[in-house]
Amino acid sequence: MKLRLTVLTTATCLILGACLSALSSPATGASSQSQSVWSGVYTVEQAERGRSLYETACAGCHGVDLNGGDEAPVLAGGEFVWAWNGLTVGTLFERIRKTMPVEDPGSVSRQQKADILAFVLSVNNFPSGDSELPSRSSRLQRIMFEAIQR
Repeated sequence: MKLRLTVLTTATCLILGACLSALSSPATGASSQSQSVWSGVYTVEQAERGRSLYETACAGCHGVDLNGGDEAPVLAGGEFVWAWNGLTVGTLFERIRKTMPVEDPGSVSRQQKADILAFVLSVNNFPSGDSELPSRSSRLQRIMFEAIQR
């Protein structure tokens, strides 16, 4: 009886290990349907539109060079990239959509905020692509923010 229990426990561990491995594998359904910031999720033109919008709506607090201010966080470089690592672009977009600019979040449209986010991604050296970054959170939730290209 004890031997059988040990074999069952070992078999159970092997099965659980295989399941956990499959869940963390990039080949799972959820991961393979997702994109990454490394997939080229914005266009150069969109980032250029975002640059001028950033200068008008964001630079006053976050700085012209995106290095942050007294109370505004950094938007470029390792500190920014690692702060969002493992989250979705949708999560970042929702933060921007609901809270920026601080004095009047409604003064900048969803599309303009997507353009600004495209600019921020470009400054952080994420590659551009053939499609614009969408302005709908549900679509942005499928894009993973990854600090390191996999």
